Amino acid sequence: MPTHGPPPAAFDHVCWGYRDVGEFVTGARDFLADGVAAGERILYVASGDETALAGQLRVDARLDEAFRRGAVQVVPVEAAYRTGTAVDPVTQVERYAAATAEALAAGYTGLRVAADVTSLVRTPAQLDAFARYEHRVDHFMAAHPMSALCGYDLEELGEDVVAQLACLHPAAHAGATPFHLHGHGRPESSAALAGDVDPAARRLWPLALERADLRAAGGTIAIDAAGLTFIDHRGLLAVAAYADRRDTTVTLRTRLAGPARLLELLDLSSVRVEAAW
Repeated sequence: MPTHGPPPAAFDHVCWGYRDVGEFVTGARDFLADGVAAGERILYVASGDETALAGQLRVDARLDEAFRRGAVQVVPVEAAYRTGTAVDPVTQVERYAAATAEALAAGYTGLRVAADVTSLVRTPAQLDAFARYEHRVDHFMAAHPMSALCGYDLEELGEDVVAQLACLHPAAHAGATPFHLHGHGRPESSAALAGDVDPAARRLWPLALERADLRAAGGTIAIDAAGLTFIDHRGLLAVAAYADRRDTTVTLRTRLAGPARLLELLDLSSVRVEAAW
């Protein structure tokens, strides 16, 4: 997906770093209009008052019609999240779970959200908490009818900050992150992993693992790595260190042959490899 231009609607949870707010608004309109076509309730969250936010969407005939029948809600970011402080990941997921349930009860097929959340990651504490929230809510979206487009201003935040958030989404703008550690709906796995855990991910990968706070099931943390295309020895050492800190093992389910050979050479007993299904 290009950095400039609307994001695809094929993914449930997209991180979109933009360089001009107009690009985000245009992309959000298309993303939300796809939700209208799918019978979803629409929620638009950004900086500004409700009148201004509504005006950004109603220039699109598809969304204007949905406004008139009450299918679209606009909420200032300050009302949707606790601004000025670090978000509480658990509480925020609960809020979106309730909003999704309300949409279903009202007869919609689900909830679709486009949110410019740049203002929520301006400090290190905010960034850490919001990255943890992004991974947690991604697990919710993998199993429930909620979709989201998360907008981040690259000019304000910088590419490094946005990469820390993009890697915890299943999809992002082009070049945002070398890998994606995200949720999915399979109860037998703790998370899914796709992309390359290569030298470019040397700092990002251990940080993503820590923030994902993967849960062990049956004595192991299982990662569905069918989408993994490369992992080097440093990436496996980071996985082993993560497992050791938690006194557990990590199982990578991958189609790659290389990780098993590396594990044997490195003698890492806290990491196992299984063939992906």
